[in-house]
Amino acid sequence: MSCTVVEFVLHGHGLRDRVRPVVCPEEPNYSEYGPSSFIFSGGCYLVDNFCSQIVLQVADFNPQFRHIGLIAKPGDQRLVPTLASLRVFLLERCLEVHLAPSAAKALGLEEQAIPKQELARISDLAIVVGGDGSFLNAAREIVSEDIPLVGINLGRLGFLVDISPDQMIEALSSILQGQYIEDQRFLLEACIGDRHRQLALNDVVLHKWNIARMIEFETWVDGHYVDSQRSDGIIISTPTGSTAYALSGGGPLLQPNLDAIVLVPICPHRLSNRPIVIHGNSEIVIDTSGRTDHEHVRVTCDGQTSLRLAPGEKLVVRKHPRPIRLFHPLNHDHFNLLRAKLGWGGHP
Repeated sequence: MSCTVVEFVLHGHGLRDRVRPVVCPEEPNYSEYGPSSFIFSGGCYLVDNFCSQIVLQVADFNPQFRHIGLIAKPGDQRLVPTLASLRVFLLERCLEVHLAPSAAKALGLEEQAIPKQELARISDLAIVVGGDGSFLNAAREIVSEDIPLVGINLGRLGFLVDISPDQMIEALSSILQGQYIEDQRFLLEACIGDRHRQLALNDVVLHKWNIARMIEFETWVDGHYVDSQRSDGIIISTPTGSTAYALSGGGPLLQPNLDAIVLVPICPHRLSNRPIVIHGNSEIVIDTSGRTDHEHVRVTCDGQTSLRLAPGEKLVVRKHPRPIRLFHPLNHDHFNLLRAKLGWGGHP
């Protein structure tokens, strides 16, 4: 039986450096101190460069995922210690680690960088280290590969990156062995004619651009006319995005697993224009072909990508056919997260 191990430089009784994965021709049967009587099939070992001695055996670790992609927030040096510790943790368990360009650059391993789409194709699980914004970006880029995501924050709790650095090892040890809560979140697809198509995990926002003047538009849902309004725009939000911009605009909080979309006007001229919750399979059409100057209108997805509307074009928003899969620790509780992030009171 072949044993996938990690080549390293032995330094005292520790591992100073790891170079590349290698495959031993057979399972080693010697420990650092001589013949080993505790070798068992399916174990994970770190051996020396000649595949002759076991230096570290990780017992009782049976990972469900063996190819792990690491994605990091670009240009943030604060994440380097967490990212480095995470990589060592994975390598010590003989897992294949694939680095997105941002993670490779942070670790000084640019030569190992793999484009995100390729990383998603060859990985069983992707771990995002950063904030919710980094998670949103990763989700949009790799949703087509149906790869689950885990979020590690930088010490500041997020709605999507809910594992803290000090809980990372314990949480990932369980998740990698199949002990997790799976949470599926749908994305929105924003289309403008045949020119543009963008995805959003949080929200699609039609908004004014570079002047203080209101914009005018009509809203249609599944072919039914809803209303005409003058406002600063409209937020079309998923349940995931209901804790983001939509919440600031006065929208309701939705449980993440609800099949619903929220329409939230931004500073409407009429106070009777209120947020509306519609079915998640609805198709929303926003028509700005009235008196709105299209030079002053933009469409933004997740606050990260921006699109322009040409005169006569309509914004069409619908559910994307593929959801994102999130993995959480078994003790994950969405309402605990809401209390912590929004400052709600606890038990008296």
